[in-house]
Amino acid sequence: MSLFENGQYRWRETYFVQFPAKNRPPLEKVRQAISTLGENLQMPQATADDDGRFESITILSPDDFAAIDVSFLAGQEVLDQANELADEITSTGCDEDVSRCVKKLRHCDGRFDVLHFEQLADVDEQEEPEGMLNPSTLLLVLDCLAQLTDGVAIDPQTGTYI
Repeated sequence: MSLFENGQYRWRETYFVQFPAKNRPPLEKVRQAISTLGENLQMPQATADDDGRFESITILSPDDFAAIDVSFLAGQEVLDQANELADEITSTGCDEDVSRCVKKLRHCDGRFDVLHFEQLADVDEQEEPEGMLNPSTLLLVLDCLAQLTDGVAIDPQTGTYI
C-alpha cells in the first residue's frame, strides 16, 4: 500500500537515485543499511522480486514527522530520462564535481523513486503547525541508496544532484 492511500500522510516531493540497473541490491541489504540510519525508523512494508532483489519499501520516521516510499524502475525509459536530466544539469554549466556525476548519470538505466511524505498532526484544520517536518531522514536515505548502488541522488524538480 502506498502512503498516498494513507490519510495520515501528505506527499511533499519526489527525488531519484539513478544507478546502473545491474547494481540493484537485494532487499535484505537495503533493509540492513536503512536500519543503521536510526533506531526509530520503521519499515512496515517491503517487497522483493523472485530473486530477492529490491522492489519497494516504506520507511516511517515518526521523530521527523516523515515517511518515505521507495520503488525501483529500470529500462530504456529510465535511461532516456537520466540523459534528459544530465542535459538539464549541464545546460547551466557545471564544475568538475557535477561533471563527474553527469557522466555517471548518463549510464543509469535503473532508478529508485524516493517519495517524501509529511506526517499530518492532529490539529484544528484552521491551524497547520509550521516546521514539524524534518528532512534529515530523507537525506540519509538518499545518501544510503546512492552508496548501495554506486548511484547519484537527484532532485528532478531543480535538476540538481544531492
